[in-house]
Amino acid sequence: MEPKDNPSVAKNCEECKKKRGCDESECWNPDKMIEVLMKSQYQSEKQWAEEGLPNLVEKIVANYDTFGRMDHLEGKDLPSKKVVIEVLEELFTVLFPGYLGDSEISKVNIKYCLGTKLTSINARLTSEVEKSLKYLCRKISECPQDICQKRAQVVVKELLEALPEIRSILSSDIEAAYNGDPAAVSTDEVILSYPCVMAITTYRIAHELYIRCVPLIPRIMSEYMHSLTGIDIHPGAKIGKSFFIDHGTGVVIGETTEIGENVKLYQGVTLGALSFPKDKKGNAIKGHKRHPTIGNNVVIYSGATLLGGDTIIGDNVVIGGNTWITTSVEAGTRITKDTEETTYRKEKNQ
Repeated sequence: MEPKDNPSVAKNCEECKKKRGCDESECWNPDKMIEVLMKSQYQSEKQWAEEGLPNLVEKIVANYDTFGRMDHLEGKDLPSKKVVIEVLEELFTVLFPGYLGDSEISKVNIKYCLGTKLTSINARLTSEVEKSLKYLCRKISECPQDICQKRAQVVVKELLEALPEIRSILSSDIEAAYNGDPAAVSTDEVILSYPCVMAITTYRIAHELYIRCVPLIPRIMSEYMHSLTGIDIHPGAKIGKSFFIDHGTGVVIGETTEIGENVKLYQGVTLGALSFPKDKKGNAIKGHKRHPTIGNNVVIYSGATLLGGDTIIGDNVVIGGNTWITTSVEAGTRITKDTEETTYRKEKNQ
């Protein structure tokens, strides 16, 4: 069917001719059509810039008034996500010199590089922590102007002084990854390529800020790494040394989770909340233990889901894949899920 024989096309063509002032020969002549479109497009864009754009601005401003919780127009006391991520990456350089970040670092210039890097981290992170503390402070009540600044200086100093201990724990995490994965060729490979190393490192940094009651920044760090690795570790969780997440994609570790030492998780494991206690208005009550406690030397295979703050997994437990656990498990238990038998049948005449 020719375009002009199609009723819907013909109708559109009539509307087009009225709107653009063209004749039928122009509608189906590519050269003419391009000329008409370019002319009308220029006129339309010019008109929109003069009239439509100011109207749009008014509509969006009105939208800000209606949905005010989605903007922060005063610009006060809100940390920069960009700066927080940059500082996190600088901390990776300090924790894994020569592997991550500046490749120029060597034993010859390590003291100079560390001094420069730590000075930068201290100044930039202190500024962001101060803004975060002021953000929380002003939501509660006004405070003396320099209190948040002094507290920020103390928090960042304590984080930086904890770096040697964090690095010691990370060493055990990397060793656990190398020993726990037969495919691992070297610890070099683990550090450079395993997503769990970045996720766990970020958690251990963010956790130091979380336990010092710094708002916003710990979650900015953890959710940034979540977006890169697919591993979601809340900075409030408590995780012992020699922790390994194999593959990692889809792992979720909730805020009040407690994990012992020498624990291994596979992809898709969820350590989550079974239910949320609510107040009289139906709002979730925060601050309660909602997530499981995992003992030492535990292995949890892919797809397993463990829920509830009262769920305690004893030491030396092995939990099979795709299991659903909402009650406590005694030490030394091995849990597997019975599945239907898989049948292989060859079709006839094949």
